[in-house]
Amino acid sequence: MSRPDPSELLARLSQEAGAGGYFINPDRQFALELADGLSRNIERYGYQACPCRLATGRRESDLDMICPCDYRDPDLAEYGACFCALYVSRDIADGKKAAAPVPERRPPGGPAKVDAPSRTGAPSSLPYPVWRCRVCGYLCARDNPPGICPVCRATADRFEKFM
Repeated sequence: MSRPDPSELLARLSQEAGAGGYFINPDRQFALELADGLSRNIERYGYQACPCRLATGRRESDLDMICPCDYRDPDLAEYGACFCALYVSRDIADGKKAAAPVPERRPPGGPAKVDAPSRTGAPSSLPYPVWRCRVCGYLCARDNPPGICPVCRATADRFEKFM
């Protein structure tokens, strides 16, 4: 796969982040270096593996760390930034707070596999609760609802536990 231009990749990520209620690190040079790492990983592996983690080169093993990774939202909620600090909270984006180191949330060797689906097609157990946006019906499986719904931009208090 050809290597995307890091500036163009960062512009696309910024646009997608804004549309979903997320913020990109305001330190342009830092964010551009991360976009360069993402770009290299796209060329190397064919997918946008987090530049701050070691990818295996096997997409199915790295699904949880394809940017934006599965750990972004819990990291943002707890620390105000994701592991690599590409995505940051509003306070960090507005310069009211500085990004601090975020401990690695990814388990060694990657995440545990979910139980096989039952006859109904539903997994017999889920590692996270499922949250439903009461405004638009958006569903997500994670420890806590997102701060802002990526579809309708409703706030976290508009989510309910669905499962």
